[in-house]
Amino acid sequence: MYESKMKSEETDRLFEAILSLKDKEECYRFFDDLCTFGEILAMTQRFQVADELYKGSTFSNISSKISVSSTTITRVNKCLNYGAEGYKTVLDRRYGKEKE
Repeated sequence: MYESKMKSEETDRLFEAILSLKDKEECYRFFDDLCTFGEILAMTQRFQVADELYKGSTFSNISSKISVSSTTITRVNKCLNYGAEGYKTVLDRRYGKEKE
């Protein structure tokens, strides 16, 4: 079982709240209250980078398509390849490659 460095009762409650959301509208409402526009934009861009890397895009193509630094692309690539497999889990599901 995976054991995160950020695990705490407080974080568990936050993730339980997120898991209770029923649709995109509820997600928008919750995250509008919880996060700043900049925080959401940063997460959105990191997920876009992960998606592009997963599909095999090059760093230069990603950099020209998404306004992020090479440092961000490198960090996301490291997480995608050596991280906790969070990106991989979501992207496998998105593209129908879920483990059986």
